[in-house]
Amino acid sequence: MKRRNILKGLTLLPLANGFVAKAATALGTKSAPAAAAPKRDFFKELGVTPVINAGVTMTFLSGSLMLPEVLEAINSTCHDFANMYELQDKVGAKIAEMLHVEAAMVTSGAACAMLLGTAAAITGTDAAKIKMLPNHPGPRPEVIMQKTHRYLFDQAVTTTGAKIIEVEGPAEMKQAINKNTVMALFFNAADKSSITHEEFVSIAKQNNIPTFLDAAADVPPVENLFKFQKIGFDLVTFSGGKMIRGPQSAGLLFGRKDLIAAARLNHSPHEAPIGRPMKVNKEEMFGMYAALKAYLERDHKKEWEDWLQRTKYIGNKLETVQTVKTQTVVDPGPANAFPSLQVTWDPNKIKIKADDVLTALKNGTPSIVANRRGDSLIVGVVLLRPDQLDIVAGRVKEILQKAVAV
Repeated sequence: MKRRNILKGLTLLPLANGFVAKAATALGTKSAPAAAAPKRDFFKELGVTPVINAGVTMTFLSGSLMLPEVLEAINSTCHDFANMYELQDKVGAKIAEMLHVEAAMVTSGAACAMLLGTAAAITGTDAAKIKMLPNHPGPRPEVIMQKTHRYLFDQAVTTTGAKIIEVEGPAEMKQAINKNTVMALFFNAADKSSITHEEFVSIAKQNNIPTFLDAAADVPPVENLFKFQKIGFDLVTFSGGKMIRGPQSAGLLFGRKDLIAAARLNHSPHEAPIGRPMKVNKEEMFGMYAALKAYLERDHKKEWEDWLQRTKYIGNKLETVQTVKTQTVVDPGPANAFPSLQVTWDPNKIKIKADDVLTALKNGTPSIVANRRGDSLIVGVVLLRPDQLDIVAGRVKEILQKAVAV
């Protein structure tokens, strides 16, 4: 996906009933002026293939496209220096105010936030402990997780030198807590939970154990940005480069003031802590602030309606191919809980499998990445620029038509 000016093409899509204007609004733009052609095509210069993302926000696909407000924040602040301690102070205070929490900071993604949150729970503000991470002279610190919540990204926890203790159910969680327990981590997008959010927080609080909730990809809905601190989680993280549409490498960590203070001591611009390699530049801090502000101010009801109109628009084009049926589906969440288009067909009439459609889309020009669910093709619409709707619809239609049995 191109990170350059995403205003390009917003006025190009010939849709009726003002759909382009609605789409421009949904993309966070106040208007859709034509953008000047870039002076250099860096994709072409480096031989990198631009990709149309008809899927979801995946890091390997560069997350999402930054909002115009984010690009403005980056471009307007890149010409001057700033004291990074002061900037993190000021940005953190504004983000905390917007999210109604004690304190907040910008991190280099949600995985960094997990590492910093764990480090904060281990070290507090003790300079000697901060210097030692990840090497602990005594017993390893322990972090409690539900067995069904184990996932790839919990490696961010063990990077601090901590050990993960798996539990099933409230009784096991209570029994697992001991003098080495420093934190309890809840993975919000886990398929199953043997302990509810409320039980998890309650048990931890009874034992003075900080709780951390990883909700990296769990907006929309916007309410999730406020829901979990109300439940009582001490630390919460969201990715900044997904549907909030900030810089791809930015994230949010927010919650208890003392824990955020400790997390910051474990992070850049401090010169030796475990989080030093995960520095965030000033442009990303300004950009993350701008992205969150724009996201909270957005008309989310209108944006949702725009997404529904997109699925309907593409679906109507695809259903002109014999036996093709489409329907709008919404992932139950909590991650990626937004509308997509499910496409099915009679395999006796259209001789192609969903996997083969995905391959053809990926290898075509332009390259398009979509998904599948079982034998169905899933076309994501929330990350498409308005000018890409016809491109995606046309390519999928072309592939299916070529596979019609004669």
